[in-house]
Amino acid sequence: MSKIKELSKHIPGKEAVVLSLILLSLFIFSGCSGLDALNKPDFEGYTLIEVDGGDLSGQREPNVVVDIGFGDREYYAFTNEYGQLIKVTAAKIILQDDDNEPVLETGRYYPDEAKVPGVESPTLDEGHIIADSLGGVSNAYNITPQDSTLNRHGDQAYMEKVIRDAGGCTDFTAVITYPSMSTQIPSHYSFTYTLKGNVINDEFDNVNPDEVNQALGITSENSQDSTDVTISALDKKAEYIVIENLSANAVDLTGWKIVSVLGNQTFTFPDFNLATGASVKVGDSGTNSGIDFHWLDGGGTWNNSKSDPAELYDSTGKLVDIYND
Repeated sequence: MSKIKELSKHIPGKEAVVLSLILLSLFIFSGCSGLDALNKPDFEGYTLIEVDGGDLSGQREPNVVVDIGFGDREYYAFTNEYGQLIKVTAAKIILQDDDNEPVLETGRYYPDEAKVPGVESPTLDEGHIIADSLGGVSNAYNITPQDSTLNRHGDQAYMEKVIRDAGGCTDFTAVITYPSMSTQIPSHYSFTYTLKGNVINDEFDNVNPDEVNQALGITSENSQDSTDVTISALDKKAEYIVIENLSANAVDLTGWKIVSVLGNQTFTFPDFNLATGASVKVGDSGTNSGIDFHWLDGGGTWNNSKSDPAELYDSTGKLVDIYND
């Protein structure tokens, strides 16, 4: 701006006014263009379309980009010429806000997820690229058929937990690849994001990690059995939770933890073995009978007005199961 005024001093009358206006308009135009370039993702080659966040059709259009962030969040999903979801970006991941957003009792924004071709398999989940808890929606542009163990207990679940625990992240990019152009089931995921100033890169195949570890001979018999230990029931009003052993062997639960996520209350099992096919009930004896282990008697463990999932961790700190209430 000062340069425009300096040039105008040397040109008399109307010519100076006209020159000033021209230079000023060029300055403003170039400045705005520069800001746009900084603030907008690269949409070149893609058509920007709008899709309802809870659209469960499961169908994707080719060569499009869709905002898949809930509310004002700007998370962008990109498809290729075959309608495969190949990339998701977010300048900033903002966590789900249970107090100010319409979150259901299940802890989700929508009652179900899009049925992308492939999720009909009993071993594949409707896997979010960016989970509800991280502000992602449930339409087909944020869902891929993902191995159930990977999604619930493996690298995907771990990555989401790390981001939640950190309060969000920045510069998030997911790149999804496929074994062929004719399937909607990915073969590999690559995630890059910045967490507390550190750039993180998570790479993993769309496979059952327990089966891979067992094939490599790095999974013990007991840890393999632990994948069949589940949270079979959670009654928040009655204040109890049930853990069941579906494996073929007894499992040592000593040091295992149950976590009430919302209040971050933790129960740690004492020296205890759970027989095959057996279950154990943990809760508040003030409101229950037949409790095997007491947890916060009379204090109330589970939140009845908000979503309060239960998590089960083994003695090594590995997440074994999640029960979304």
